[in-house]
Formats: sequence, C-alpha cells, structure tokens
Amino acid sequence: MAEIKTKVSEASVEDFINSFADTEQKKQDSFELVKIIQEHTGHPPKMWGPSIIGFGSYEYKYDSGHGGIMPLVGFSPRRSAISLYIYTGDKEHEHLLEGLGKFKMGKACIYVKKLSEINIDQFKKVMDASIAYLREKYVVDDLP
Repeated sequence: MAEIKTKVSEASVEDFINSFADTEQKKQDSFELVKIIQEHTGHPPKMWGPSIIGFGSYEYKYDSGHGGIMPLVGFSPRRSAISLYIYTGDKEHEHLLEGLGKFKMGKACIYVKKLSEINIDQFKKVMDASIAYLREKYVVDDLP
C-alpha cells in the first residue's frame, strides 16, 4: 500500500505562504484565513504535506482497513484558486453552500479566487458542520 504524503510536519506556515502564494492578494487572503480558522477552531495552523495548511486532526479508518490521520479543516493557496478543505461533501450539508458566495466545487473541496468573494459567517457554518460530522464518524483530536 502506498504511503500517505499528507502528514503533519514542523515546516513553517508563514514561510510556506510567503514562498508558495503566487500573488500579494493570495498571501493576504492566506494569512487572513489562518487567523479566521485558528480563532474559530482553537487549533493552531500546521503544515500537512508540502502544500496544505491544516488545523486540528482526525483519525479515519475504512472498512477495508486503510486509515490515516488528516486535518479537521485546512486550505492551500494553489495557483488557480485557494482550495478550502472545510466541507464534508455530504448531501445533507449542501444547503450550507447557499449564501457562501462565489466559489467552484470539487468533490468535497471548495475553490475560491479571493477571500472577499465569500461570506465569512457562512464559511464558519460550513466548517462547524464538517467538524461535527468528523466528530461523529471518527476519532478527533480536540487539543489545540
């Protein structure tokens, strides 16, 4: 079985943002996201793999026996858009996307061009639903 690359590391979140975010706007949005998510979740930002900033963690295990540890929520300031890992992808949570603002969807990933194009209060509601879902389903590390 292949080794999971998305592991927490001691790499500097600040250094990552400064070197990886390709525009000043993306850097500002990234630092603002760190502040918003850390204040809202109580978890400090940590680097997960080479390009994801994650907050908190949960341990998952599938019926197949495959498992691992992933961040509760996170984001990455990718070239084409900021990828937000704050959504379960579950059908029962689709209503939370209404009023979020301007974004595109992957399976469970939300892509935004600018932080100013989304409603931060709705963003927090989406995070809350995702964290509650993960707490019900998996082992969550609630320590900051």
